[in-house]
Amino acid sequence: MQIKDAVIAITGGGQGLGRAMALLLARHGARLALIDLNEEQLDKTAAECQSLGADAHYFQADISQEAAVELTFTQIVSTMGRLDVLVNNAGIMRDGLLVKMKDGKLEKKMSLEQFNSVIQVNLTGTFLCGREAAAIMAEQGSGLIINIASVSRAGNMGQTNYSASKAGVSAMVVTWAKELGRYGVRVAGIAPGAIATDMTAQMKPEALKRMEQWAILGRLGEQDEIAHSVQYIIENDFYTGRILEIDGGTRV
Repeated sequence: MQIKDAVIAITGGGQGLGRAMALLLARHGARLALIDLNEEQLDKTAAECQSLGADAHYFQADISQEAAVELTFTQIVSTMGRLDVLVNNAGIMRDGLLVKMKDGKLEKKMSLEQFNSVIQVNLTGTFLCGREAAAIMAEQGSGLIINIASVSRAGNMGQTNYSASKAGVSAMVVTWAKELGRYGVRVAGIAPGAIATDMTAQMKPEALKRMEQWAILGRLGEQDEIAHSVQYIIENDFYTGRILEIDGGTRV
């Protein structure tokens, strides 16, 4: 698929990885539909894309809410005429141990609210956005859905909720690819390792050093390296049903 003039929706498009993806795709002439909860950041990123000559619009929505997602994708098609690519990028982290012990006694448990809050955004939100995009693309007879997973999908200490959500997101890639291929719709995923973001920049030096050492390359990934992977999947029409691992050879 050519990026130029393709209508590409990005959830979590106002900041972080979503912003990096949007700017890279804007430089290649994409028409962008940015989805996020933070309107201020959405407006700023959309303006940056427009300054690069791109047709960019933003849609404020809570992707964990079905009605909001349905309305958003209706508005995208109404505003932009079609939908060629969805990047399911939005996600949150609320890390914690399943149980925390001190001196042989239970000190804390991961709450159901802590677990569900991550599942609702990362997994339910990905499902809802993917479903709405799939319905549009199947009728068009073409399209691409990219789910942003994580190396944590294999299981990572302190991330019961996050790992479970990203394992589910990864399983959706294979399931949807098998279901939607007959309609000309590809589905793929990207599993980033530890990436340099505003969040990692605020971490304690010792924690940051530990993350860097997880990767064979001995450094954090750059946001543009993930954005470039999105570009690759869009442009490679034979890539579907697979997860592209961009993690510097991470070994946790």
